[in-house]
Amino acid sequence: MACTYIRGSRYEDIAVLTDPEHQRQHLALACVNALCDDIEARGCVPSWTCSRHNRPSRLLAWTAGFRLQREYVHYTTGMFSVKNASEFARTRA
Repeated sequence: MACTYIRGSRYEDIAVLTDPEHQRQHLALACVNALCDDIEARGCVPSWTCSRHNRPSRLLAWTAGFRLQREYVHYTTGMFSVKNASEFARTRA
């Protein structure tokens, strides 16, 4: 499943969820590509944001044509489990 996670006036950030039983079948890639086409048809730009530690997400984004635009720091309060909170922001080329 792929859907818009956050929608702004120009960008739509994508969220993807794959059933573990159906991983590595390129279904997520097909969903992402279809969603990107839909987002672009609405006149917006698809974007992809994920943790630098989320390798499967980064690989899916790369395969779908997204390229690194910039890194940013993710700030949190309280307890958190990731030691390095840097994240990647991606926009489709």
